[in-house]
Formats: sequence, structure tokens, C-alpha cells
Amino acid sequence: MIDFIVMQFIKVGMNFAIWYACGLLVLKRGVKTNYTRKIVHFSLLLLPFLMDMFRGPSNGASNESGNNFLLTAIGLFSGLLYLLLFIQPIRNRVKVLNTAFLSVDRPEDRPHTISWLTIQTTANFLVSLPFYAYLKTIQKMELLFIPMLINGIGDGLAEPIGIRFGKHKYKTYALFTKKKYERSIEGSACVFITVLLTIIVFSFSFSPIQFIIALITIPILMTLAEAIAPHSWDNPFLSLVGEILLFLILQFVI
Repeated sequence: MIDFIVMQFIKVGMNFAIWYACGLLVLKRGVKTNYTRKIVHFSLLLLPFLMDMFRGPSNGASNESGNNFLLTAIGLFSGLLYLLLFIQPIRNRVKVLNTAFLSVDRPEDRPHTISWLTIQTTANFLVSLPFYAYLKTIQKMELLFIPMLINGIGDGLAEPIGIRFGKHKYKTYALFTKKKYERSIEGSACVFITVLLTIIVFSFSFSPIQFIIALITIPILMTLAEAIAPHSWDNPFLSLVGEILLFLILQFVI
């Protein structure tokens, strides 16, 4: 349990370091928050799973995968308490928190920045935990990186590419507001290409038939999921669609 608590502090510390570094880029270098927030989202999702995958079994639970899974789930959701540091009454009184908050505070998301980030991250964890447990049982944990890399690289690049090169726009809604937000076909194309390349990189984890089906279905359907997802909810939608498709292919295709 002591190891588990220490690991939680390490995760929070690493995440805060990333937030603060990205906040300094916004404050000192004028980097757009649209770019830095993607780095923050990627770290929030990737770091907890990545560290749990490589830290080895916890003390007293080395032969109990159920206990390890429970600790992973507790760790993920207790880590969300870290986001409470960034509520307005606290961050306005602590300069380093206010600087770190700049890394995620897009003007178009105000005043919903923290609530949307918390809900989206929670949804991501809820979606990913069952897939994480499934991959552990079939000993193909490397496939967890497929939806993560697509979220981090594909969706991460979709927004800046759309801002810089997007000429063909379309609209999407967000939760709790009727305001419309813009996306671009060029940004969605970035998601499609990333999915395609990621499936090819992890082709060794599939049988030949599984690989062909994955290559045909996953890029198209994940790109559509990103396109129709509510604003600030594309990450959970991408994870959900990708993980369901991977589960179906691994479970029912020989």
C-alpha cells in the first residue's frame, strides 16, 4: 500500500510538471492553448496506465490480478482529485497553479474548462478500464497503446492541423451548451491517417485476418467517431469506438 501511495504522488507530480511546463509555454512563448491542452490530455490518460503497466505487482497482491486491477481503478479516479487544485478560488490564490491552468484554459471553453476536462477524463478512464482488464487476461497489453496513441497523436494533431490548414469546416456541439464549435475535414483526415499507421505498427499483435479487418474497419469508424463527438468529448468517443472494435476483432475473429 505504501508503494501504491508513493506511486500516486509520483503520478500527480509528473502530471503537474507537464501542466506547468505547458503553462509556461503559453505565458512566456505565446504557444496556443489549443496545442498545449492536447499534451495535457495525453499525459492524463497515458501516464497512469503506463506506470501501472511497468511498475510490477503491488505488495501483497502479486498473485491477485483482481486486487491489482482494483488498485489501478482506485489510483485513476483518486488522481482526478488533483483537478480540484485548479478550481477558481484556489488557482487564483496560487501563482504556480494559475500558470499551470493556462495549459488547458482555451478561451472558447470558458467557463466550463475544468468541468469539461474532469468529465472527459473520467469518461476516458471508465471506457478504458474494462479494455485494460481484458487485455491483461489475453496478455496483449501492448494493444492498449492503439487507442491511446490515436487520442494523443491523431486527435492531438487534428486541432492544430485544422487551425493551420483547415479549409473545409463543419460544426459540432458541446455538452451543456447550444454553442457550435468548428472542426475541419483536414483535421479528421489526420485522425484517419494516424489510426491507419498505428494499426500497421501493431500488426504483430493480430492474426492475418484480424489485421485486415482492423485495417478496413477501425480507421473509418474512429474517424467518424471523432467527427461526430461533442466538442471536448472526442477523446472518450475515440477510446470507446476503438476499444469496442478491437475487442470484437480479438474475441471473435481467428
